[in-house]
Amino acid sequence: MSKLDLTRPFLPVRIAVMTVSDTRTLETDTSGTLLAERIVAAGHHLAARSIEPDDVDHITGCLKEWIADPEIDVIISTGGTGVTGRDVTPEAYEQVLEKRIEGFGELFRMLSYQKIGTSTIQSRALAGVARGTYLFALPGSSGAVKDGWDDILVWQLDSRHRPCNFVELMPRLREHLPASHD
Repeated sequence: MSKLDLTRPFLPVRIAVMTVSDTRTLETDTSGTLLAERIVAAGHHLAARSIEPDDVDHITGCLKEWIADPEIDVIISTGGTGVTGRDVTPEAYEQVLEKRIEGFGELFRMLSYQKIGTSTIQSRALAGVARGTYLFALPGSSGAVKDGWDDILVWQLDSRHRPCNFVELMPRLREHLPASHD
């Protein structure tokens, strides 16, 4: 039920893409490349891209660096959301999130269920906000990236989406933070 109000302006956001993998490189990172291409095709800015090993400290360090960067509005990661011992992306996110967006993981799994059935239960996709930055953790498969971007994020990161979207909330995400004194 996604609907765009074309009388409203499109406001591009600055999105960083993190691939969590012990084995992928920029040349072999099909999911990260697919996501980056979709971000640019939608009219947004690819603000940064990184491949981080399946390690809580590496993932958390990159997240903290990007959250602190005023040139990054949104972080989307792909990979590390499963249930095996090396899947630690949700644990890294928990170290930085201030608020969870519970509905993201629920909606992702509902949409994924329509395509892969009960196998979607193995995904720990999640989202939240940290210091005014949106964070979304997607599974590492290209299919999961397509589901997360095409069915949810492309709409919620479009300022024209009605009845509401994440972009229109961006100016208010930092309301609880102390004012900076530059």
